[in-house]
Amino acid sequence: MIRIQPFPVSAPDAAAASARAGSDLGSLPSWRLEDLYPGRDSDAFRQDLARAESETLAFEARWKGRLAEAAGKEGDEGLGAAIRQMEALEDLIGRIASFAGLTYFSNTTDPANGKFYGDVQAKLTDLSSHLLFFGLEMNRLEDAAIDGAIAKDPVAAHYAPWIRDLRLEKPYQLDDRIEQLFLEKSMTGAAAFNRLFDETMAAMTVTVDGETLPLEVALSLLQEPEPATRRAVAEGLTKAFKDKLGVFTLITNTLAKDKEISDRWRGFEDIADSRHLANRVEREVVDALAEAVKSAYPRLSHRYYAMKAKWLGMDTLNFWDRNAPLPETPNATIGWDAARETVLSAYAGFSPDMAAIARRFFDGGWIDAPVRPGKAPGAFAHPTVPSAHPYVLVNYMGKPRDVMTLAHELGHGVHQVLAGGQGALMASTPLTLAETASVFGEMLTFRALLDQTRDKRERKAMLAQKVEDMINTVVRQIAFYDFERRLHTARREGELTADAIGEIWMAVQAESLGPAIKLSDGYETWWTYIPHFIHSPFYVYAYAFGDCLVNSLYAVYQKAESGFQDKYFDLLKAGGSKHHSELLAPFGLDATDPDFWQKGLSMIEGLIDELEALDA
Repeated sequence: MIRIQPFPVSAPDAAAASARAGSDLGSLPSWRLEDLYPGRDSDAFRQDLARAESETLAFEARWKGRLAEAAGKEGDEGLGAAIRQMEALEDLIGRIASFAGLTYFSNTTDPANGKFYGDVQAKLTDLSSHLLFFGLEMNRLEDAAIDGAIAKDPVAAHYAPWIRDLRLEKPYQLDDRIEQLFLEKSMTGAAAFNRLFDETMAAMTVTVDGETLPLEVALSLLQEPEPATRRAVAEGLTKAFKDKLGVFTLITNTLAKDKEISDRWRGFEDIADSRHLANRVEREVVDALAEAVKSAYPRLSHRYYAMKAKWLGMDTLNFWDRNAPLPETPNATIGWDAARETVLSAYAGFSPDMAAIARRFFDGGWIDAPVRPGKAPGAFAHPTVPSAHPYVLVNYMGKPRDVMTLAHELGHGVHQVLAGGQGALMASTPLTLAETASVFGEMLTFRALLDQTRDKRERKAMLAQKVEDMINTVVRQIAFYDFERRLHTARREGELTADAIGEIWMAVQAESLGPAIKLSDGYETWWTYIPHFIHSPFYVYAYAFGDCLVNSLYAVYQKAESGFQDKYFDLLKAGGSKHHSELLAPFGLDATDPDFWQKGLSMIEGLIDELEALDA
C-alpha cells in the first residue's frame, strides 16, 4: 500500500552556479524541513519511526484476514474504520518518507544523507510488507460485499472513490507471497538502480573551455546568446555523457527488463498499460493524444525551428542551438523579489485566493531556491502529506525560464494544498491531471507578462520563448514517450547496446524536431540524463496531456463570463477522487473526443502564426 518512490531529479548543482548568476538575485529562500522534523537524529523523528512500526504491526494483527467480516459491520468494527486507520498510517509513513527524501535531495552528495535516505527506505519497505495484505484482501472481497459496506457504512462510503480505484488493480494482482517478494526485492532491484542513477548524476561535472561546471549549470548555458559558448557546452556535455555511457546503458537495460518481468507476471498487455492504470486513463485516450501530436510535428516543431533558423541567420540549427535566445531576448537578470511579485500578481489576476495560497510558500519557508553543492537539480513540488504542507524545490538563476519554472511548481503546490482536504488516500492526483495547475500557472504568468509588453521586439522574444516551452512540453515529451515505447519493445528481444539505444534516440528526435535541426555526432548520447526514463517510465506523456488540456481549459476561461474560477478550484480540490471525465465535464471538455487534442494543439499553432505575423 505504501509506495516509496524517488523524486524526479536529473543532475547536480553547485555554488558556482550562484556566482555565475551574479549578485542581483537578492536573498534566496531555503526551505524549513523542521516543519516535518527538527532533524535526522531528532527525538521526534525517532519516535514517529517507532510509532509507525508499532502501529503497522498492530494494524496487521487487527485486520488481516478479517476484512470480509468487517464489510458486514459498521462503526469501529466496520470496513470504513479499517480504511480510516490505513489512511492514518499512510499519512504518518508518508511524513517520514518525505522528510528522508527532502533531506537527501537537499544534498545528495552528503554520505550521511545517503545513508539516512537508504536506511529509511529499507525500514519503510519492511513496514509496507506488513500492510501489503490490505489492498490484496480488499480486492478479494465480492462486489456485493463492497457495495453493501458502502451502502450502510458512511465512513466506507466516504472512501468509495479510493475503493473504486483500488479495484481497478484487481486483475493484475498476484498471490500474496509473490507480491511480498516483489516489494521486498524492489530495494535491491529497481530502487537500487534508481539510486545509482541519482548518485551518478550528482557526481557528474562538465568541462567547458577548461572550467569544470556542474551538469545543471552546463545545461543552462545552452541558452547563452554566444554560439561558440553553446557549442563548447554541447561538446563538454557529450563527453560527460560518453564517459558514463556504460553505467547509463546498464541502468536502462536493467530497469526495462525489471519492468518487463513485472508486466509479464501481472498480465499487462501493452508496455505502458501499468502507467495508464496508475494514471486512471484509458490507453485509447493516450494513443489519440500521441497520434495527434505526432501528426502535428510538421505544423509545430518543424515549422517553428525553420523560422528560428532564419532568425538566427542559419540554414539549419545545430542541436545545441535549439533553445538559443533570439537577438531580441532581454539579457537582464531577474531578481528573486521580482520573480515573486510577477508570479503572485499573475495568480492574483485570476484569483486572489490562488495568490494567497501561493504566497504561503514564500512566507512559510516552503521553497528552496538557491543553487548549492549537492542539491538536487531541476525543480519539483513535493506534496508530502495532508497533515503537513507541500515543498517546492527550484534552482533559481535569474533567467526568464526560471520565473516560468517558479510559476509552474507553485501551480503544483497550490493544487497539492487544495487536494489535501481529500486525505492521504485520495489527495494524490493521477499524472494526467497532475500537470493541470502547473501549466495553468505558467499560462497565467505568461499572459500577464505578454499583456504588459508593448515593444514589438520584446513581444516576439516572449512569444518565441513560450512557443519553445510548449514544444518542449508537448512535442518533446511525446517524442520521449515514443522513444520509451521503442526502447522497451526492443529490450524484450534482448539486451540493448549503447549504440542501439542511441539509434532509437536519433530516429525519434529527427522525426520530432524536423529537418531544420542538425543532429550531429554526439547527440546520440543525450538520452542518458533524462530522469523520467529511470524514475517513472512513461510518465512523460502526462506533460503533453496537461499542456493540451490547459490550452483547451484556458480557451474556456477566456470566453467564460463568470464562475470559471469556482469550477477550476473544484477540479483542484478533487485530487484523485474523480476520473478525468468527471472533472472536465463542467467545462464542456472531453478527452475521449479526438477534437479535444486538436483544440489544444491549435493554440500552439496560433502562437506560431502570431510570431510569423510579427516577423512580416
